[in-house]
Amino acid sequence: MRAMRGAAVAIALAATGGAAGETVYKCEAGGRIIYQQTPCARGQRQQAIQLADPTAPAEPPAPRAAPPSTDEGPRTTAVPLRAFKPPPTLFGCIRATDGKPYTSRDGETQPYMAPLGVLGAVSRPLADTYGSRGAAIASAPELNRGKGNAAAVATRNYVWVQDQCRQLSPAEACGALRDEAEANQRAIRQAFKSERGPLEAKDTQLRQQLQGCD
Repeated sequence: MRAMRGAAVAIALAATGGAAGETVYKCEAGGRIIYQQTPCARGQRQQAIQLADPTAPAEPPAPRAAPPSTDEGPRTTAVPLRAFKPPPTLFGCIRATDGKPYTSRDGETQPYMAPLGVLGAVSRPLADTYGSRGAAIASAPELNRGKGNAAAVATRNYVWVQDQCRQLSPAEACGALRDEAEANQRAIRQAFKSERGPLEAKDTQLRQQLQGCD
């Protein structure tokens, strides 16, 4: 209904030459409707219509609700945290009998008995230790027992010894594990297929221990 009225007013404005902001009169007589700029004649039904002034400030439209923001900022990809593994704890030990180094997981060594001769207590040459050069005496210890010479002392007397250990630094422990892993890899390559089971199991264990060295 409002649309029809607005269209009629626009037609009347164009027909009468009226300008926006003026008053237009709607006159009704005998079933006919006439729009004019002057008041209706006596006896006619009259309705004054005020035309809108385009220079007047328009009523501001109702604020529209802002659409939900889709800007979530820079997207970051979640990176799963890797479980931290400390460097392995290893101990460097020295064998009491021959001074050979080796590594230990716990550094706990038990005392054991060793012949006095392997400890360097007898420094004489082997020929002197096991008899004179011209004597027909075998070098086997059991054949020299009871002769009262250095061979008997070296082979018949045992002493308690114990390996000495110290805890390795993380860098030393990682280096020892890498050396052990490389040696185990060489052993795997050289072993028969039927012999690789224990070596491959050891390789898996060494790889797990080396994760703390990355």
